[in-house]
Amino acid sequence: MKRNILAVVLAGLWITASEFLRNEFLVQKLWLEHYANLGINFVANPMVSGPLWMLWSFLFAGVIWRMLRSIPFWSSVATAWVAGFPMMWIPLYNMQVFPLNILWAAVPLSLLEVLGAAWIIGKLAPGKKG
Repeated sequence: MKRNILAVVLAGLWITASEFLRNEFLVQKLWLEHYANLGINFVANPMVSGPLWMLWSFLFAGVIWRMLRSIPFWSSVATAWVAGFPMMWIPLYNMQVFPLNILWAAVPLSLLEVLGAAWIIGKLAPGKKG
């Protein structure tokens, strides 16, 4: 039980760090420009959004942990990535608040994010093999 909790916590921290670094340092300018073009403010208050993104990160890590218990590693990675990212990006794009020009960074780094979280969980609390 402790190994499972530790695995989810460490994977959640990895996801949180990945999200923060990508969005704050790599593509923040693109978010700001996109929102400015829409005539709205991009609110990036870490005291407000930080806890919500951390919650999302730990829930996502928990979902990855659960998948790894029942389906093989690569299937878990692929399913988690689709559920965690494109299924978030599509409705955001539909609402016109998702800048497509961040995909050059978002796609490979989000894949790395999910792969890293699955690797952490797999090392600390191994699930289904394959």
